[in-house]
Amino acid sequence: MKNRILYLFLTIVLTLTGFASAQPKLAKATFAGGCFWCMEPPFDKVPGVVSTTSGYAGGQKKDPTYEEVSAGYTGHAEVVQVLYDPSKVTYQKLLDVFWHNIDPLVKNRQFCDGGSQYRSAIFYHDQDQQKLAEESKVVIEKSGRFKEPIVTEIVALNEFYPAEEYHQDFYKKSSIRYNSYRLGCGRDRRLHELWGQ
Repeated sequence: MKNRILYLFLTIVLTLTGFASAQPKLAKATFAGGCFWCMEPPFDKVPGVVSTTSGYAGGQKKDPTYEEVSAGYTGHAEVVQVLYDPSKVTYQKLLDVFWHNIDPLVKNRQFCDGGSQYRSAIFYHDQDQQKLAEESKVVIEKSGRFKEPIVTEIVALNEFYPAEEYHQDFYKKSSIRYNSYRLGCGRDRRLHELWGQ
């Protein structure tokens, strides 16, 4: 009886260990590009991205609310946190998606939204991300595409706070309102001016 229990225990442990090691190791990336509603869709389309979560980062207040952040009281920026599988998509690819979905030339504003809560920023999670983010910024600066300086911040992520549930996947839940906002904000028109097709 003891041997059967021991065998069963070892089988369970080995199965669980094998199962755990078979799971992909996921990573996170956090970007601020103005309205977080508009930053989820481009990342959700990328193969290897597991999920996106709208939220707040870069401020002083613990557990900020949307009302506080959008009023500019907390120092936070609206951000999207990307959960991804590094074996399927690189951080460099995510940086490329980020840059091509923001206006890197304006400070404390993105499209029709003004204030530091709508600033553009890369919030790095570790030194590797910091290095790659800084390198990607230098590439854009040296490309000659823009005469104005790149003002997008590259800063360490201290804390990420998920936004309220009604903000998550807003472009899917309220597509008419989302598309109306995006069009009215002139986001796609400006992105086309900056980056082309």
